[in-house]
Amino acid sequence: MSRIGRKPIPVPPGVAVTIDGSEVKVKGPKGELTRTFREEVSIKQEGDVLNVSRSGDERTVRALHGLSRALLSNMVVGVSQGFERILQIEGVGYRAELKGKDLVMALGFSHPVTVTPPPSISFKVDEKARTITVAGPDKEQVGQVAADIRAWRKPEPYKGKGLRYQGEHVRRKAGKAGKAQ
Repeated sequence: MSRIGRKPIPVPPGVAVTIDGSEVKVKGPKGELTRTFREEVSIKQEGDVLNVSRSGDERTVRALHGLSRALLSNMVVGVSQGFERILQIEGVGYRAELKGKDLVMALGFSHPVTVTPPPSISFKVDEKARTITVAGPDKEQVGQVAADIRAWRKPEPYKGKGLRYQGEHVRRKAGKAGKAQ
């Protein structure tokens, strides 16, 4: 049996879980998430604990067992605590600011780059305009929005300029060696 799939998921106070066949709705202080799971996996709520079980022992069903448990756990954590990704801006003249809910960035192009967040995602920029925080209840959506923002100006290997995740290591190259004699 899957080690991850066997682990029960504790439901914190303030979070309501509704199971309707293969569709699960999780509602909490940070928002509401809905996901439809495959028929091979069943989800049961026993008090303040969720358990995920599988119907068979085939390879694909075993893989779905751990995946479904991880997705359900991310839903519960997302509506209770939320998820965030932090991007750092490196480079002279590169900066970000909020205009309403939109994120406006100067990334060395001839025009500013504007990113409008999806409904459940919020942006936060620090006072020095050097870090961008992408926050929301859906882990997958937070990661995708952060990746889309990073794709505007990936860190380059010579000077390290661009957008990078917090804690990301950028491999640097030496550049030109100079005039050969």
